[in-house]
Amino acid sequence: MTEPLPTPRPDKPSPFCLRLSLQERQWLEQAAGGMPLGEYIRQRLFGEGRLKRKTRVRVPIKDHRMLSQLLGELGRSRLPSNLNQLAKAVHTGTLVLSPEVEALLMESCADVRSMRANLMQALGLEG
Repeated sequence: MTEPLPTPRPDKPSPFCLRLSLQERQWLEQAAGGMPLGEYIRQRLFGEGRLKRKTRVRVPIKDHRMLSQLLGELGRSRLPSNLNQLAKAVHTGTLVLSPEVEALLMESCADVRSMRANLMQALGLEG
């Protein structure tokens, strides 16, 4: 049984496709000078006075090395597994909160805050 095609949204027209030869595509890419081809074509067709399209806000990554280091730390950590085990122990009532366990939990919280701060810094989102 085939599924019905989705109904087009009135506020979103269907995409327009244009087949180009390899030479035409290369010419367009060179003329666009690094600008996205769709934007370049719209600019050439409709000029500077056209309505601007809504775009997603992209936050540039400020420090790729720091972000890679942080992601590596997260990958090596057993944090997700450990948090899951703690949650399970809390739900079953088997977690004994000794001073050692409390100290480990506080240390883990500090580690998570540090990772969050490093991630925010790497993404250029101070705060």
